[in-house]
Amino acid sequence: MRRLRGPLACLALLLTAGCSGSGGPSAATHTPSTHDRPPAAETSSAAPSATASPKPSPSAPASATAGAGAKPSARPTAVAPVEADFPNARTTGPRTRLKPHATGNMSIKTDGTVIKGWDITGSLDIYANNVTIVDSRITSTNWWGVNLRPGYHGLRVLHTTITAVPGKGPDNGGVDYAVSNMGTSSIEVGWCDISVFGNALSMGQGNIHDNYVHGLVPFRNAGGEWQHTDAVISGGGNTGRLVIRHNTLLNPVDVNRGASASIGLFADTGHVSNTVIDGNLLAGGAYALYGGGEGATGITVTDNVFSTRYHGNSGVYGAVTAWNAEGSGNVWRNNRFADGTPITPEPAG
Repeated sequence: MRRLRGPLACLALLLTAGCSGSGGPSAATHTPSTHDRPPAAETSSAAPSATASPKPSPSAPASATAGAGAKPSARPTAVAPVEADFPNARTTGPRTRLKPHATGNMSIKTDGTVIKGWDITGSLDIYANNVTIVDSRITSTNWWGVNLRPGYHGLRVLHTTITAVPGKGPDNGGVDYAVSNMGTSSIEVGWCDISVFGNALSMGQGNIHDNYVHGLVPFRNAGGEWQHTDAVISGGGNTGRLVIRHNTLLNPVDVNRGASASIGLFADTGHVSNTVIDGNLLAGGAYALYGGGEGATGITVTDNVFSTRYHGNSGVYGAVTAWNAEGSGNVWRNNRFADGTPITPEPAG
């Protein structure tokens, strides 16, 4: 399987215009996809109200490419009982009754906006600080479910279901990002039930915790290629800290239809650094984890369980690749298959 650089090349260009297959300069810290048209025009602006209330007081580096001789392993596949301890449909998503809101592709421009209890048909494009989306559901046919624009901070997406309509998205019928962080500030995504999107959680910095990412849907992108799919993806070059803790991250897509990783740390826009991957359940992809490659530093991977529910070694070609064991501050500890078998990564290269 060969991973292409294109899926991580052009999201930032959506600020002004779509990008072609050749790509172009990017203003974002992560730019995960190849697009051929700009996002939908702004249709409305949400201001604090009774229901939206004021705040209370995507070719990769060689190290990320399966070798020509790589073959799927023959480990037996199974769903182990230990997997029941991780986030699932019962522990994620909204906790309250929802009210329908056919927002369309809505821009939010008021600082401190809180959206709570909304069942949204549309997407949210955030041009404001300290916006909270909680106990809601978003069904998108846009490039994203929620997107934070550069220059803004403080976004929190909590206890929310984020999904899409397969075949109805703008990327040749596909949808790309459930939550996208185009800026340089941290965002929080917690206790969310996320499905369908190709690159579900796309960011270089943030706090991703207690989420259930599943049911990614393959599609051919606007360039006619299978869009690479990842439950979590980071394109490198991040200036902040990325924490990925206690999530269920599943990528069931066939490798011949674009499966890339459950967690993909790719050095597409710069070296990967300052990332914590702790206590997650991973399954699927060409490899379940891409570790950042030779230039990666400050990557801590601890206490993760690699499920064999889809493939014998968690990913088609193995559990992990592109791990830089010699990188400064890199730690690999107590990572194992669901049956308890320890995992030791091959060196990056």
